[in-house]
Amino acid sequence: MAVGDGVERIAEAFARARADGRRAALMPYLMGGFPDLEGSRAVGLAYADAGADLVELGIPFSDPLADGPVIHAAATAALDAGATLPAVLDVARAIADRVPVTVMCYANPILSRGLERFLDELVSAGVSGLIVPDLPLEEAGAAREACAARGLAFVPLVAPTTPEDRLSEIGATATGFLYTVSVTGTTGERTGGDAALAAVIARAARHAEVPVALGFGIGTPEQAAAAAAAGADGVIVGSRLVRAAGEAEDPAEAVAELVRGFSAALSAT
Repeated sequence: MAVGDGVERIAEAFARARADGRRAALMPYLMGGFPDLEGSRAVGLAYADAGADLVELGIPFSDPLADGPVIHAAATAALDAGATLPAVLDVARAIADRVPVTVMCYANPILSRGLERFLDELVSAGVSGLIVPDLPLEEAGAAREACAARGLAFVPLVAPTTPEDRLSEIGATATGFLYTVSVTGTTGERTGGDAALAAVIARAARHAEVPVALGFGIGTPEQAAAAAAAGADGVIVGSRLVRAAGEAEDPAEAVAELVRGFSAALSAT
C-alpha cells in the first residue's frame, strides 16, 4: 500500500492562498475526459497556470445525481468518447505535479473497482483527496479509514438543509476541507443568493477544524468574491468552466481567461 501526502498538500494550498494575499483559495472543477482526454489535460494545466490553488477532478459517471445539466452532459460526452478511470487518472497525474487534485467520484465506480485498489490508484496518480457525494455518513467509515491510511483527504459534503447534529458529525470526519453546498439542488450556474452565504458558511465552520470550501452555483467572479467576503476559505467553480470548455474552439485558453478573472476577484486588494 502506498502512502501519500495529500492532506498536507491541501492544507498547504489553502495556507499559501492566504499568504499570497487571496481571501479564499480557488478550486476550479474539471470533468476528466472532457472535451476529450488531451483536452481535459490541457484545461487542467491551464487552471494551474491561470491561478488555481487546487483542482477538483470529476470521474465521469453515467448517473451523476448531484450534478446539473452542464456537468452531466460533460460526463456523458466523456464516456461516449471512451474516457476510462485509468485514463482520467493519467490526467490527474499531470495536474498533480502543479497543484493538489481532489477527485470527485460517485460510489458505484469505486465499489466496482474495489475500494483499496481504487485508493491505491489515486495515490499512485498523486491525488490528494477524495469526494464521494453519494456516500452517506453512516456508510463512509471504511472509505475514511482507508483514505487516512494512505494520507488522502476524505472530503464530505454538507448542505443548507443538513440538520445541526448531523452537520456536527460530518464536520468531525472531514479532512482536507469541508465541501459546503451553497444551495439546495444540483450543480449549476445561478443568480442571487448572496445574502444567505454568510450564515451557510458560518454554520459549517462551527463544526469543522478544516477549511470550508463553498461550491454549487458559483459562476461569476462577483459570486466568488461574495463567497470569500462571507467567510469561505475556498471557492469551487464548476459549471461555468465546464460550459466554456465545451463551447470554445480553444478550451484551455477559454478557461484560463475565466480562471484569471476568478483569481483576481479573490485578491484581498
